[in-house]
Amino acid sequence: MTDDTRNLVAEALGTALLVTFACGVAALSFGFGFAGSSVSAGVVATALAFGLVLLVLAYSVGPISGCHINPAVTMGFLAAKRITVQQAVQYWIAQFVGGIVGAAVLWAVLAGTTDYDRKVQGLGANGFDELSMTGINAFGALLAEVILTFLFVYVVLAVTGRMATAPAVAGIAIGIALVVVHLIGIPLTGTSVNPARSLGPAIFVGGDALEQVWLFIIAPLIGGALAALAHEALAPAGEAVA
Repeated sequence: MTDDTRNLVAEALGTALLVTFACGVAALSFGFGFAGSSVSAGVVATALAFGLVLLVLAYSVGPISGCHINPAVTMGFLAAKRITVQQAVQYWIAQFVGGIVGAAVLWAVLAGTTDYDRKVQGLGANGFDELSMTGINAFGALLAEVILTFLFVYVVLAVTGRMATAPAVAGIAIGIALVVVHLIGIPLTGTSVNPARSLGPAIFVGGDALEQVWLFIIAPLIGGALAALAHEALAPAGEAVA
């Protein structure tokens, strides 16, 4: 297996695992109601699931592909000129394939439970208006996702650059950043900050989730690009490119 192929397989596998495990916790917490009457418990459980899964993947997949497992992160690396357009396109394809496979695996697992209905319990899909806990509209959701992704991708770029003060714990910082954006983002949109994470579940849930998924593809990519521009402007000379 060539290095390029190994990188793409790692990106697809990592994205699939993120969707299967983290979106699985979201579906169990909210769709199945295992968080009980406490919405906050479901928010915290789901936020921790996303952050912890990414943390372990950062140390297991990171040495292979860099552990983007997120088209928005890849957009940030592309805008920061850390990767080529060709590499970015290959990573995007692998990530979206991984997101779809991960959602399919999660659906297959949940379909074996009693009275499961993907349109009722769902797969942890994102949404706005009626699909949002707070009823946020499309503009609010777009703005929220851009801001949330900006913070997350900025942290990724900062802790993986040449001048990062503690590269050995970069995965911890990245995982915590994902927890933070989920804590505020889940009540608003379910938190995407990752187009591949959003597309996979939306395809299988269908309906409004699929109709609204465009926002959760566009907004994170914008947020990732803006994070790269901000990092390039603020980073000391020679630090931005890893």
